[in-house]
Amino acid sequence: MEHGVSSFNKFVHELPDDSDDSSADYSSAEEDGDALCPPSPSSQSSRFSRTSTLTRVDGHRPGWTIFLLSWILFPFWFLLGLPLRLCRVFYKRRSASPSTKGSNKPPRLQTRLHNLKDHIIHRTTDRRRGVIEDLHLAIEIAIEAIFDFFHKAAHFLLSPSEVIKVLYKWFSFQSSNSEEIRTGISATSVPTSTLGDIDPTLTERKTTFNQSLNTDSRTCQDIITELGYPYEAIRVVTSDGYILLVERIPRRDSRKAVFLQHGILDSSLGWVSNGVVGSPAFAAYDQGFDVFLGNFRGLASRDHVDKNISSRKYWRYSINEHGTEDIPAMIEKIHQVKTDELKNIQSDHGGELNDDQPYKLCAICHSLGGAGILMYIITRRIEEKPHRLSRLILLSPAGFHGDSSLGFTISEHAIRLLAPILGPIIPGIYIPTRFCRMLLNKLARDFHNYPAVGGLVQTLMSYYVGGDSSNWVGVLGLPHYNMNDMPGVSFYVAHHLAQMKHAKKFIMYDYGSASANMEVYGSPEPLDLGEYYGFIDIPVDVVAGRKDNVIRPSMVKKHYELMKENGVDATYNEFEYAHLDFTFSSHHEELLNFVTARLLLVDPTPTSTSNQKASKVKRRGHGSS
Repeated sequence: MEHGVSSFNKFVHELPDDSDDSSADYSSAEEDGDALCPPSPSSQSSRFSRTSTLTRVDGHRPGWTIFLLSWILFPFWFLLGLPLRLCRVFYKRRSASPSTKGSNKPPRLQTRLHNLKDHIIHRTTDRRRGVIEDLHLAIEIAIEAIFDFFHKAAHFLLSPSEVIKVLYKWFSFQSSNSEEIRTGISATSVPTSTLGDIDPTLTERKTTFNQSLNTDSRTCQDIITELGYPYEAIRVVTSDGYILLVERIPRRDSRKAVFLQHGILDSSLGWVSNGVVGSPAFAAYDQGFDVFLGNFRGLASRDHVDKNISSRKYWRYSINEHGTEDIPAMIEKIHQVKTDELKNIQSDHGGELNDDQPYKLCAICHSLGGAGILMYIITRRIEEKPHRLSRLILLSPAGFHGDSSLGFTISEHAIRLLAPILGPIIPGIYIPTRFCRMLLNKLARDFHNYPAVGGLVQTLMSYYVGGDSSNWVGVLGLPHYNMNDMPGVSFYVAHHLAQMKHAKKFIMYDYGSASANMEVYGSPEPLDLGEYYGFIDIPVDVVAGRKDNVIRPSMVKKHYELMKENGVDATYNEFEYAHLDFTFSSHHEELLNFVTARLLLVDPTPTSTSNQKASKVKRRGHGSS
């Protein structure tokens, strides 16, 4: 160790950075290896924090003591440092050689060396540390502190004159302090540094990007604003008191709006996590849409009007509440905001809007969000209320789960069997404490930094969901799984999914008794939403993933088949994606092009003819139930 840095770290820091390509190469490596989230300035503060910490621990070390210990530890230093010295000599020779343009080395060798440098820089300048890295750092600091103690002890024992000088300075300092206190003179030191002496990196790290314990706690707002897009947060309160966050990339004068709703254990951050090029939210905004990002209830922070709500009461909801409480509250808020803004803009231009809905609203929903939006449309039509939507795009929607993996089948039987016991005891499945959330965040970092561990986790997750090849390890490392807050899932949502799988139908929640169901639905059985697909009076684009083993294409296609049977204007498409690839994959230009093209085909508001048709289906549906 030298100056608080290990031999390998010193070798890395001595890599030449005189080429302008280094920064560009790092960005490329960031996009390839860790492209799930765009880079942020917090990476700089993280690197500065680690370097300054190691430097402070080092202190002042007498030169002759180091010389003495170096002779004692010479065999160990030589054996451990020989491979790195050879690499350093090799790299210096490569640096001293002519530029790559004029080099006679084979292109493959140049590429491998270039990628090796990118990999080393990327691994040592990442913005977060994992648990293993923290342990390694703590061990290094402890060893440095122990050696520093013995260095100073040996120095004082072998140099009595130094001890006398230190004691003299110490007693002189104490006497001067006593004199100042006696005479009333303040002993406070005045800093003499000027503005130019202050390190701007240190100031920025302390004021703006102070990441607790080196975890990435960026929010959807941070990513949107860092990429130069406008941002607005809208708080929405549901009729049962839950506080939801609708995040917006605003185009206030646009008459085209799009609402994006995430799936289970996800948040609005999933729609922007791939950056400018690969995110559906940014693609829609660039096409002139006013973008609204919805968030379901279900956070570890338990946002509710009742600040003292118990965990049991907060997590007491199923998919019913997503479709009949959350989505209606968010869409009605969007309607209010858009109508007021467009009326104000029109009045500023000397005119008035006569239409009750002067804009067109499309919806893009993934997984559980797809089941929620279908339930929302059907229940609103049953209640004869407007749903405000003009087009619906469903990405691997939930609802039908008869064909699923063995892991899901075992979970279904266990949940249905133990629901009376587990419901009151474990109402919500989430990580309750900041420490445990921090630990998960750091473990996700270790999964990324250590391929063997990450590969094992990826394999286990893939086997549980039937071989789905989604990047489960990468998703765990996203910032919305951080120590400040984290999405959770109600046990009753899991129970509702188990009921759907057992019934092999897209049903609403079964409350367990005919009387309870009669009170809610007006029938002893929960509503079978598949029988009411004729209520859907807008075009629907259903999309499945051929590699999706969470919600298999056969189950997604069942939505489409029922829609066509009931005369819905629906399309069906399949792409080579796994379940999470619809939102988290950075290589889905084909899907983005398809979604954008469908958004631009917004149809007019439903006519009275379609309303009459839906009324007929409604009467038929009530007769069947």
